[in-house]
Amino acid sequence: MPSELDYLREVERLAHQIKVAAYDEGWPALDADPEAATPLQRRVNALARALHHYHFEGDGCLQEDRPLVRLFGAAVLKPGIMEGYDELCARFGVEPRPEGWALWHTWGDGELKVTMVVSAVETTEGLFQNWSHGRPVDPVTPLPSRVALVHGGWIGPMTLSPRGARRLGTEGRTLR
Repeated sequence: MPSELDYLREVERLAHQIKVAAYDEGWPALDADPEAATPLQRRVNALARALHHYHFEGDGCLQEDRPLVRLFGAAVLKPGIMEGYDELCARFGVEPRPEGWALWHTWGDGELKVTMVVSAVETTEGLFQNWSHGRPVDPVTPLPSRVALVHGGWIGPMTLSPRGARRLGTEGRTLR
């Protein structure tokens, strides 16, 4: 009997084949369904949109009990990769960790900009893989034990999410 993960991979493989066959017929839409789309076409389009990203821990595909966090941007802080890692950790008020920290730039109550310092480094790297292809995916809300601090405002380095790039009008351009 296959494991749950193997089962899900097989379902995803078969769903991908459906998406490819529909593309070959010229009718999936990744943005919005055309008005003339049939119910079957609308469902295949929804399937194609759902399959259109790289899966990672915390992507919301398996953790349906937690809402997604809408991110404007994010960053990964790691020792040995960036200069001043220990100083940045001190600035954020967290202890340096060998695996590093992630910064999630989001909104709190009343659209207050906040930076969450989280231990979800692998999740953030999965986000970056998707964002680099223009896929606007967001992570699930981290468990409280994974949130070290929440700072008011967006502080520290940031890679914009596709949503953040759209809001700034910088989609498809490199910011320096």
